[in-house]
Amino acid sequence: MQYTRTIQFSGYSWRVKRHTTRVGPGPNFFSDSECNVWVDARGRLHLKITRTGNRWECAEVICTRSLGYGTYRFYLESEVHNLDPNVVLGLFTWSDTPAYGYREIDIEFARFQGPAGFNGYYTIRPHDPGHPQHTFWWPANVLQSVHLFRWEPGRIYFRSVRGFRPEPSSASAIVAEWTYTGNFVPPPGDENPRMNLWLLNGQPPTDGREVEVIISRFEFVPL
Repeated sequence: MQYTRTIQFSGYSWRVKRHTTRVGPGPNFFSDSECNVWVDARGRLHLKITRTGNRWECAEVICTRSLGYGTYRFYLESEVHNLDPNVVLGLFTWSDTPAYGYREIDIEFARFQGPAGFNGYYTIRPHDPGHPQHTFWWPANVLQSVHLFRWEPGRIYFRSVRGFRPEPSSASAIVAEWTYTGNFVPPPGDENPRMNLWLLNGQPPTDGREVEVIISRFEFVPL
């Protein structure tokens, strides 16, 4: 993998993924251009899928630190209920070594099941047979939201809420939550938190439009 650019976001350093041949996920082209990945004057991270001629380029950032057990919070400032059927937003941990299913703990927004299917996914180690997954429906007209997972020994808890309060005062703000305690919970190792915006099977958006998602901030609270 190629990394020539690093950005500062939410108090952490992030490498910006760049690859001029198709690589996973997708596979896709990934650009480290400021047209694809940038931090604005308010400190918000922008990820964008862009088109140059016939070539579509995706975006991914990788934290330079491995954080291990704790709570990972991703604050979104974009509506993600109706992404194009070929577009996927990933908020996750990943290890470049295959042990323990690459230590992947994933929150995704996508239309894997088509326009009428679920659009939210909590997934653990999807590379392993029989991997656990929880699907949910994320509603329309939610501009600000928090999506988190708390990773503990033998347990992972997920939650998605409307608004920017990860511990909402009203239960109605909680759209989805799931607790997994099975054998697929990985131990910590060399994984890093990551965020990406990519194209399913490398296919362009069905409407031919570029796609942008804003992440207001990222927080980590160690166990």
